[in-house]
Amino acid sequence: MGASLRALRALVLLAGFYLLGVFLLAALGGIDYAVVTTLHGPIVAKLVLVSLVLTVPIVRGMFMLRTPQGEPPAGITVSEAQEPELWAVVRDIAQQVGTRAPDEIVLIDEVNAAVGEDARLLGLRPGTRRLYLGLPLMTGLDEMQLRAVLAHEMGHYANFDTRLTPLIARGRAQLIRTIGYFHDRADKKVAKERAKQERKDEKRIAKGKKAKGVDTAGEGAMYRAMAKIYIAYGNFYMRATRSTSRRQELAADLASVRVAGRDSAASALRELNALDSAHDFYMGSYATLGVGAGLLPRPGEVFGGLRRLLDARSADLDELRQELSTEPTSPYDSHPALAERVARIEALPDDGRSGQAARPALELLADADAALAALEQVVLTPEALALKRVDWEDLVHESMTVYVGQGAEDIREAFAAEGAGPGLDAVLDAFDADQAVRWRIADRFPKSEEAQAATGRTAREFARPVVRRALNQLVTVELTARGAARWQLSWSDSASLSYPADGFEERLGAALDAAVADLPDTEPLRKLVLAP
Repeated sequence: MGASLRALRALVLLAGFYLLGVFLLAALGGIDYAVVTTLHGPIVAKLVLVSLVLTVPIVRGMFMLRTPQGEPPAGITVSEAQEPELWAVVRDIAQQVGTRAPDEIVLIDEVNAAVGEDARLLGLRPGTRRLYLGLPLMTGLDEMQLRAVLAHEMGHYANFDTRLTPLIARGRAQLIRTIGYFHDRADKKVAKERAKQERKDEKRIAKGKKAKGVDTAGEGAMYRAMAKIYIAYGNFYMRATRSTSRRQELAADLASVRVAGRDSAASALRELNALDSAHDFYMGSYATLGVGAGLLPRPGEVFGGLRRLLDARSADLDELRQELSTEPTSPYDSHPALAERVARIEALPDDGRSGQAARPALELLADADAALAALEQVVLTPEALALKRVDWEDLVHESMTVYVGQGAEDIREAFAAEGAGPGLDAVLDAFDADQAVRWRIADRFPKSEEAQAATGRTAREFARPVVRRALNQLVTVELTARGAARWQLSWSDSASLSYPADGFEERLGAALDAAVADLPDTEPLRKLVLAP
């Protein structure tokens, strides 16, 4: 389907929304006329009032003058003087694709690239065009893969796909707004009726009578029925516009192949699949690890540390590159399944550009480290920017020390409740004084159904590992507080505790086992952990 036919269909679909409104208004008017001419009494005014109330959301939806605009992502705008090489690449891609280059380039903190335009007159009049380019995206791609991604985004403009976006977006927004208003009115009517019935029940109870209970079945039914009509048209609208969007995505993929080559275009999509997951994991497990302890990585490392993770977890990333989504695409999805897109590209004939060398995409920037640091100042909240900045090694150690210490508070309370604590030495003294205290302590922690039902020796076997884990956490707190153990950063695995000497961990395990044995011996643990 050509651009002209796509535009015509978008206009027809948008017109259909207005025609549906006109039809419903006419139907309500016809019902009112029939009611006024055939019925008499108070019921006439009530029915006419209901129809008038139903016209409000219809008219509001039809005359919504502006399409709600989403907030653009926060980022730093870079001029051609600041980033000449990046701008040269972007202009070159735009020329190859056959569209005008963006007027602005904005660096953002997402694994994403997107081109937006402040078009007017429902997209018929061009406006300022911006390229939003994620630094995390550039971190994980080489230059040719980045060219493929940018060619895809600009390919939408070359195919005039984006000219339809305001038309389609306006129709969707009006449908959503109208449906939402009907549901809102229905919910308010239900809430009003519920409150009314609850007040009646309170009066009945006050008089010594039995409450009737609340029954709001049927309330708001007319509003929901009207909403269903718009939902039915909305489903048709979404199916029609989304199917066009999926075809546009495939066409834009071909633009990325023309610019960067078959292999680079396919590998870029595979890399995006891996990079998106890796970035989420990095932000949750590394970049923000220390926030609860009042810490952040050094300036530039909040987003820049992703490079270290990608280098250390290449095997995991290889698996993600191969695990493409093959789930059937919903009729309402704007993108074909990723596996389908990659398969279509890889099925194209060899274009002779396989194996082409390419530098990391971040090298297109004049100073990548400075850009990463500058992005933090724009994206992070003032509260986050005020946190203490430390090296990665210190961040992991100090954060884990705080979190383990916080987790030990509940353990200390459980021990103290049985007269054991608060310090590790006092706990071991309590073990020596009363062997049964260990099993009473275990009763203060959550139990499985099997553990709750167990008695005698079986109960002790369930309790033993619980007490051992709690004791081990107190030992960890003691060792880190004295500087005898340190949490170690690992980019390829979870943080681990480094003990003071070789073989210490094995000796600690044996000492913990001795402390929770049927005949406890706390001396090995005292010598290993508490001895000066």
